[in-house]
Amino acid sequence: MQKLVLIRHGESIWNQENRFTGWTDVDLDAEGYEQARQAGQILKKYGYNFDAGYTSVLKRSIKTLHIILEELDHLWIPIHKSWRLNERFYGSLQGLNKQGAIDRYGADQVQRWRRDPNEDPPPIAKTDARYPGHDLRYKDLTEAQLPVTENLSQTMDRVLPIWNDEIIPALKDQQKIIICAHGNSLRALIKYIDNLNDADVTKLEIPTAVPLVYELDEQLNRVKHYYLRDK
Repeated sequence: MQKLVLIRHGESIWNQENRFTGWTDVDLDAEGYEQARQAGQILKKYGYNFDAGYTSVLKRSIKTLHIILEELDHLWIPIHKSWRLNERFYGSLQGLNKQGAIDRYGADQVQRWRRDPNEDPPPIAKTDARYPGHDLRYKDLTEAQLPVTENLSQTMDRVLPIWNDEIIPALKDQQKIIICAHGNSLRALIKYIDNLNDADVTKLEIPTAVPLVYELDEQLNRVKHYYLRDK
């Protein structure tokens, strides 16, 4: 039985401020650091170890994985960073307080932007400072890969290549893998693994820094999944 661990990064400064974050490179807050340490301690308690880790290129995800691996004394394992595991790009919503967005656009519209797999938030202009084309970490991306907005289906489209081309082969090679990413990149991945419909995805909530364990059969089909918590 193969096990795969998915984990959302610890609480960030903008999570605490209830702001849309997206690709903005926001750090963990004090609670986020502690959540990451607790996640590592829980994984250690239940005897987990890993051959490789995958994360986004955003510091809240990178630091969460680093802290977890430090707790496990696993800082030596290979870490693969990819923009494909970044949070969904929220367009012009990035940086806005979520309640402020509700006051401006209405609760129903904001909920559709947040959860409907095919609903695009308002885009940004390429001259906007938030456009990722201005960030050196994305200098090798094509113009088509640089988003001005993104819905969940588009997030899934960019997540799946790293899943199919890198993570699946590693799992087939019997490597033990941990993926530390973001609410929506993980939501997109879970939608694919669990074959969820749009209605199910709309209701899917992923807590910060709680390990989600997938048990997979020899063909890497899901047998079951569960959150690993300290009882």
